[in-house]
Amino acid sequence: MTNPRDLAPPYIRAIAPYQPGKPIADVARELGLEPDQIIKLASNENPLGVSPKAYLAMQDALEDIARYPDGNSFALRDAVCAKYGLKPEQLVFGNGSNDILELAARAFLTPGTEAVYSQHAFAVYALVTQAVGAEGIAVAAKDFGHDLGAILAAVTPLTRMIFIANPNNPTGTLLEKEALLAFMRQMPRQILVVLDEAYDEYLPPALKSESFRWLEEFENLIISRTFSKAYGLAGLRVGFGVATSDVADMMNRVRQPFNVNSVAQAAAVASLADDDFVERSYALNQAGMLQMTQGFNKLGLSYIPSFGNFVSFRIGNAMGVYRRLLEHGVIVRPIANYEMPDYLRVSIGLHDENARFLEALKNILSEEKLRKES
Repeated sequence: MTNPRDLAPPYIRAIAPYQPGKPIADVARELGLEPDQIIKLASNENPLGVSPKAYLAMQDALEDIARYPDGNSFALRDAVCAKYGLKPEQLVFGNGSNDILELAARAFLTPGTEAVYSQHAFAVYALVTQAVGAEGIAVAAKDFGHDLGAILAAVTPLTRMIFIANPNNPTGTLLEKEALLAFMRQMPRQILVVLDEAYDEYLPPALKSESFRWLEEFENLIISRTFSKAYGLAGLRVGFGVATSDVADMMNRVRQPFNVNSVAQAAAVASLADDDFVERSYALNQAGMLQMTQGFNKLGLSYIPSFGNFVSFRIGNAMGVYRRLLEHGVIVRPIANYEMPDYLRVSIGLHDENARFLEALKNILSEEKLRKES
């Protein structure tokens, strides 16, 4: 009898599923800890939680939860247009920005075509490329970031799409906007560039790329944004893509109906109106990043300077340290699957959470040193 798995195409069978950060409930169950004893610094979530305005909007949206959501996200579309000076036909809404990446791949990649992305870049780029049967080309990173010259050199007649994360996850590196703009001007117009700006709200104004305005010059640009990070709506899964109307139209044709639920839409609309919450999230992240990096310096650990809400640091026996941190009730992220086996990534949390992580790490390193000396 044929194994049902064999009915799937080879490129689907070959996919290694995405591994998310370990949930608090799993750690509590596996290690016999109380959930409230555990801090999660593994998934780049906002430690402040959600905007109070968004929370109230969610409560109101629950009153109508028996109805299907607005399949065109009209209220959210209007709010995004007003916030960023965009046109309604330029927008695509998704179940998180991951959905935007997948919609781009489904709309424009086919078996026999190629997508190019950087080594150490977000794992979903390879996954969505493979899921549609296209060939993924990983270009060697430069100083843990995108080597734009090497990416240009990797373009072939089969290339249809380039994925760029700015800032990049999991390394936190940032491309200067002048370099990125020059790259766009060298890219053949028949190749789409997907610019993933999930962490844009954590950048100071001087470092933002202002990419929405670039759409006036580049018809081959797709920009993805998310409400999961600075806006604190990771559990609701809502993001959006911005492109020319023709590109957005193709992506909307493969979008599932009602792919953004009504609670998420209401929360996102309210979040866009709460500048104070985003400013507080930014300020907390700046302070927390300083706290983390100063802690690494005191411990003698090297790290990759980051422009996101996380930082990756180098440490011997990374998986062993990761497991010991779990025993201390601290969840971080191993990133060996990003070809960085000697690194762990830690998200910026509240001040006390960062301090607890650094103290646990200090104790683990002291124990390791004593063990080696004995």
